[in-house]
Amino acid sequence: MLTNHIEKPLINTTGFNFNHVDSSWHACLTAALQNLDPHYLEKLYNTDDWLPGKDKIFNAFSLPVKKVNYVLFGESPYPRPQSANGFAFWDAAVTELWSDTGLSKTVNRATSLRNIIKMLLVADGKLQPDRTGQADIAALKKQDLIKTNNALFGNLLQHGFLLLNASPVLQLTEVRKDARAWKPFLKHIIDFLIEKRPDITFILLGNIANEIDPLITQPNVHKVYAEHPYNISFIHNPTVLSFFRPLHLLTG
Repeated sequence: MLTNHIEKPLINTTGFNFNHVDSSWHACLTAALQNLDPHYLEKLYNTDDWLPGKDKIFNAFSLPVKKVNYVLFGESPYPRPQSANGFAFWDAAVTELWSDTGLSKTVNRATSLRNIIKMLLVADGKLQPDRTGQADIAALKKQDLIKTNNALFGNLLQHGFLLLNASPVLQLTEVRKDARAWKPFLKHIIDFLIEKRPDITFILLGNIANEIDPLITQPNVHKVYAEHPYNISFIHNPTVLSFFRPLHLLTG
């Protein structure tokens, strides 16, 4: 006896801008969005009080799948419209990296970015681990160093870093709800990447490891664990230094 099979209706996925998404991601993202609560998605489609907004939410997926070598997870978008651009850790409001006194004022105010740059300087042998203050950075010869934050993140993209947030959405009143809501989406993305890019490395920092690690269920996947860059110990972490040393991200 035949029984009627009722298919689950497709969730509307047209509420987000895919214009900057590489075509190699289109089918994956469309399928991943089917795993989200449709009422939650419709709320996002119909409101504008969240970051980075419908036009920027998937900017990180401009990196073609075939070029993804690493996935670096952040927590959630920056809480400022001028900073949130759809890429984890990339503060779009920061322009120049350096000043006459060391790091620029905007970099110094961005704790995680400041510590990432200091770590990269130590990894490249430009600074000693115990000499990473403003005066030490001011004394560096910077002719061979990149000058802007855009150049730094451009180098990350060129090396194949997919810069994702555990929650690609920030609503100030629903932080935990957003993080839970997007887990099924991230699980689909992670499984897709491991299938397409089996040698991929996941960089799991701080509490992000607790959120993302359980979603990586396949054996023998490359992972790097460390504290969040907000912690000053990130600058001197030998695992972090060893990972980033060959990349030379601060050179043009």
